[in-house]
Amino acid sequence: MRTVVASLATLATLAVCVAPASGLAATSDVFGVWMRGDGNAKVRMATCGDDICATNLWIKDTSGGEAVGDKLVMTVKPKGENAFSGEAYDPKRGLTYAMELQVTGDRMTTRGCVIGGLVCRSVHWSRAD
Repeated sequence: MRTVVASLATLATLAVCVAPASGLAATSDVFGVWMRGDGNAKVRMATCGDDICATNLWIKDTSGGEAVGDKLVMTVKPKGENAFSGEAYDPKRGLTYAMELQVTGDRMTTRGCVIGGLVCRSVHWSRAD
């Protein structure tokens, strides 16, 4: 369970979205740099191949195993206006999570879940670029 909680913390740090670039870019402006609401992480959202990767640019507290350069790759589909749902893959830990993402202007909320949705965490972000 400790690994799952640590992985959820990493997911929350990186949980910003990866999806087919054409579908996501046409609907929402997730690309750029985002600061996590608690001030502990800054990530860059950018395309990587056919996907979008959230890459850690800066981490204040690395005690949870998070590091600069860690990536999260997600596949999501539109779920309403500026909302997306799908899966996120954490290659560092080899874990896949259920993911939801909502973008409103310069604000974003991500929600990652494991264990069939029994353990979830939501994180608020603000645009930092």
